[in-house]
Amino acid sequence: MNHTHLPTTIVIPTYSEVRWDYLTRTLECAHAQTQKPEEIVVVVDHNPAMFDRIKRELPGITVLQNEYAQGVSGNRNTGAFYAQTPLIAFLDDDIIAEPDWLERQIEPFADPEVIGTGGFIQPAWEGPAPKWMPGEFLWAVGGSYTGMPTETAPIRNVWSANMIVRRDVFVAAGGFRVGFGKLGDRNRPEDTDLCLRMSEVSDNGHWVYVPGAVIQHEVPAERASFKFFVKRCYAEGRGKVQMGSLHEENKNDALGAEKSYIWSLPKAVVKHVGAAATGKGADHLLRAGGVIAGAAAAGVGGVVETVSKKRAGRRNESEAAQ
Repeated sequence: MNHTHLPTTIVIPTYSEVRWDYLTRTLECAHAQTQKPEEIVVVVDHNPAMFDRIKRELPGITVLQNEYAQGVSGNRNTGAFYAQTPLIAFLDDDIIAEPDWLERQIEPFADPEVIGTGGFIQPAWEGPAPKWMPGEFLWAVGGSYTGMPTETAPIRNVWSANMIVRRDVFVAAGGFRVGFGKLGDRNRPEDTDLCLRMSEVSDNGHWVYVPGAVIQHEVPAERASFKFFVKRCYAEGRGKVQMGSLHEENKNDALGAEKSYIWSLPKAVVKHVGAAATGKGADHLLRAGGVIAGAAAAGVGGVVETVSKKRAGRRNESEAAQ
């Protein structure tokens, strides 16, 4: 294992005292890393009472208040722009990181062309995992999904629940796009957008996925419902169309990875149906249905966003003509 030391600041956004136990568990994992971070920064999203409680009860960390509009993008930016180390690691406030997570995930930075890395995200189900949930759609609950690399490899984007970036490239790209991220029940792919913009501002820079760098990401029971799954896929469809419109000048196809993924889904349906037919369990039929439902919901979301974008464009043209 490459033990090159690259000073790293861990940034953890948080927003509600309901998540206090999750946060303290995440901090324990951050403190217990085999590769010690230079600093651990917790950023609180417009919750003064929680900010005061963290300062009072959790020594050994830096605590900041979100300097931007409410939302996780501004929360992360506050911590990242405060950090002075060459690398910045982002973790959500509801994860369990393996002790060697940081050590493994900074290894690819020995290559100066690596601008960011992401690791394996294992869904930690609060209750039993739904039998209908296909591995191909674990991204809907914030997990690594079937079809991702199984060995360290270049990748277009990673997820902010488990992401490390070069600070200079992050700053050059302007950080996360404020106003284009998770806020309440709204999901937008602010992490994919960041990855694309960091790649655009760097010369030959690329991202690397490190499946050996493992975290577990909490999945509350309410997110194990089929209703949540469909809503999440619908929101992803809308969000990816929005993101594509933000990158229309990109010399590369901003949605190329999504197109490849969509083309892989018919094979996934056939795989699950075939597994059920060969006696590997009727659950595979449910998973085949899950693939179809998830793809349909995302497709509807994409169509709705495309139509609303065109209507807004026509409305703007009409107003400009008046």
